[in-house]
Amino acid sequence: MRIRIALSATLAALGLMFLIPAAAHAHGDTLKVVVTGQRTGHVTADVTWENDGDAVDETVAATVNAVSVDGSRTMGPWRLVRDPAAAPAGWTTAEALPPGTWKVSVEVGFPALGKGELEVGVPVVDPAPTTGAGTTATGTTDSATGGTPAVSAPTPASASASASGSDAAPAPSGTQATSGGEGAAVWWTTAGVAATALAGAGVGLLLRRRRMRGACRTS
Repeated sequence: MRIRIALSATLAALGLMFLIPAAAHAHGDTLKVVVTGQRTGHVTADVTWENDGDAVDETVAATVNAVSVDGSRTMGPWRLVRDPAAAPAGWTTAEALPPGTWKVSVEVGFPALGKGELEVGVPVVDPAPTTGAGTTATGTTDSATGGTPAVSAPTPASASASASGSDAAPAPSGTQATSGGEGAAVWWTTAGVAATALAGAGVGLLLRRRRMRGACRTS
């Protein structure tokens, strides 16, 4: 029983050894590598079997290198990973090229040999302005909340005028106090004159009565 199991396993292994080269031979022994460009700095490429154009099912062992057109900068080596946006033959890099023009080369060593090259330009992306957006957002918020318009701060001239007006305001009270004092003095003067007149009249009456009494006694 054990001999039969071992023999079956050996035959299966031999069959796989013959089938795998046959499948590889059907696709061919070379790969077609086409560098298609870049997406936000990430190099993109299509890798297919050169004989039949089928996509490669196996994991691709490849290196990606990039050199600037003036030769002053180099990037890589990077590896290729599957690109879900360009399935099934699409591959890309996890790393991104900086802005500039680059000579990109992709060399594949497994499951077969292949190479592709292309000059790729990565544009400079300007950051979005934030000042206008902040102003618009503030205006929208004020309109949505129905806030009252902001009151501007008083200028120094208006503040000085207000201070002068505040200092000059008590003047009428002082005038009224002076007028009241003068009225009181006049009243007291009038009362004094009246009292003096009444006292003089009383003295006059007493003197007259005394005279009248003296005349009666004499007669």
